[in-house]
Amino acid sequence: MDQDDPAAAVDHGNLAKLERVGAGSDIAGEIYGLVGKSQFFAEFSREDISILSGYMEVYRAQPGEILIREGDQGDFMVLIVEGEVDILKKSRRAEQQHMTSAGPGMTLGEMSMIDGEPRFATCMASQPTTFAALTRDNMAKIILDHPGLGSKILVKMVTMLSLRLRQTSARLLRVMDEARQQV
Repeated sequence: MDQDDPAAAVDHGNLAKLERVGAGSDIAGEIYGLVGKSQFFAEFSREDISILSGYMEVYRAQPGEILIREGDQGDFMVLIVEGEVDILKKSRRAEQQHMTSAGPGMTLGEMSMIDGEPRFATCMASQPTTFAALTRDNMAKIILDHPGLGSKILVKMVTMLSLRLRQTSARLLRVMDEARQQV
């Protein structure tokens, strides 16, 4: 895999519209620096990150540019290296509502990368943002080329998705309880 060849850049959805700034291996040190800030990389060694970064591409988004669009098909996830991204969800009236923001060390888009279902929310840069993207195809290559690392990544993704589901379920229960108290 030639990570330095611009023709090897991924062309997936909104990524094609954003500025590609290089291969993930070019910023492996910066990614390793996120270990303390990122749930995702908590148990990853420098070697793990060096290998993983070799399968990633790095992009830059300016404020207002969309990394992931709600409803689009998705086959990649992103790791925010620097900057900030707003997570927006359409209301029933199709109005964008701010759900939360994500910063360095946070990952976005894992659900659609795994299951291929449409994106759940829109992720839009709120300030200049640099991020690394990992495609489903490259995740499959990691699993084949480095099974131990592939397993570690998959377990980490499942654990994070499970935690998010539990947090969302707890919020839903609180909202339901509040609605019942108002009746």
